[in-house]
Amino acid sequence: MTYIEEATVIDDTIYDLINEAFENERKYNDPVYRNSIFKGHKEYFVKTDDGSYSIKSKEINNKVETLHTSTGAISESFEKFIKPLKLDYSQDIAILDICAGLGYNTSAAIDDFMKNSTEDANLQIDLLEISKPTLAAGLMVPSPIKAHDITKKAIEDALIAEDYASLSLEEESIPDNINLNIFIDDARKVIQKLEDNVYDAIFLDPFSQNMAPELVSVDFFREFRRVIKDNGIVCTYTSSAPVRMAFIEADFYVSLGPIFGRFQGGTLASPSPKNLTKSLPKNDEIKMALSDVGIPFRDPNLNLSSKEILDNRTEERHNARHNTKISSAVKTPIFLAQEMDDEPLKRRVERNLRKMNIPGVLSEEAFYLVGPEENYSEDYAEDNNSRTRVIEMAKRLDEIKNNKVIF
Repeated sequence: MTYIEEATVIDDTIYDLINEAFENERKYNDPVYRNSIFKGHKEYFVKTDDGSYSIKSKEINNKVETLHTSTGAISESFEKFIKPLKLDYSQDIAILDICAGLGYNTSAAIDDFMKNSTEDANLQIDLLEISKPTLAAGLMVPSPIKAHDITKKAIEDALIAEDYASLSLEEESIPDNINLNIFIDDARKVIQKLEDNVYDAIFLDPFSQNMAPELVSVDFFREFRRVIKDNGIVCTYTSSAPVRMAFIEADFYVSLGPIFGRFQGGTLASPSPKNLTKSLPKNDEIKMALSDVGIPFRDPNLNLSSKEILDNRTEERHNARHNTKISSAVKTPIFLAQEMDDEPLKRRVERNLRKMNIPGVLSEEAFYLVGPEENYSEDYAEDNNSRTRVIEMAKRLDEIKNNKVIF
């Protein structure tokens, strides 16, 4: 299996049907093949609660999902990727859209720009998507907003340039002050060629960290740090501990993103704490800082396979557990400095703690470790925020494990 096939997440059958339709389009120059996909295979397209369509994923861990929340595909784009931004629409705006998929995030950005920008402002969006059939699926779903027709035109032009499509069927023109560049390639390769300090925002929308750990690695995020402006914001739907810790290791501040269609909020990241407003939940900070669950994905040369990255993290977690990090078993770190009535659970927790030179949940060491959380506030401050607390707790754990502090 090639990396492109491995990285494509839409259902295998619809993937093949889309490929076949465009092969026939190129062969016969007839729009009937492209136009027949949505009408003839609606079982692969899922209408979400706001009326916009998503598409079914391939089977992953014996489960088929959709690429978007059932609460609303286009609504998710606005809530998670547009509303958190603090863009000055009197100025030119540049956005990097990673895993562009059906084009909804870009379309939401275009819609917001067209409603709020001044006459002299320009919008540039660079879309990264490795799968041609996924982009092509964006041409087939009904447009949930008018701006999606603009995105469709850019997608169609890119697929024609790649000799994947042959017909110009999209009628909407792209406004002169909007520039859409579509890169159909491995995002890791593309981002290394982008210039420094360009983007006001980055949309990160991979299907899942287990499907594409290469797109949430520390090393990939270091490229984000290079290409984003100092006042830029990265938006992603995930609340994953290793993803958030990867941002911190890559020199970002992290905060809680909007909650929409899921139980937990996503993640926002920025080079500057001034751009963020809401801290991560306290227990999330503690687990990230102190346990092996916070160990991020790594891809030093931006060229490892998904399996290699996953296997390497599993090994790193195994080696760190009881050595440099508290075991994440039974969520051990969140019980530090807490009374525990469940005696069997307490015994398990304290057994894990003793392996890290922490005598018990109410020991001096325990209170010292989570001491930074005494100043916890949901409000994001420059000198007291999720990043500063996580880094300080991790430093204190190292001090205790290596007997650098006396109680």
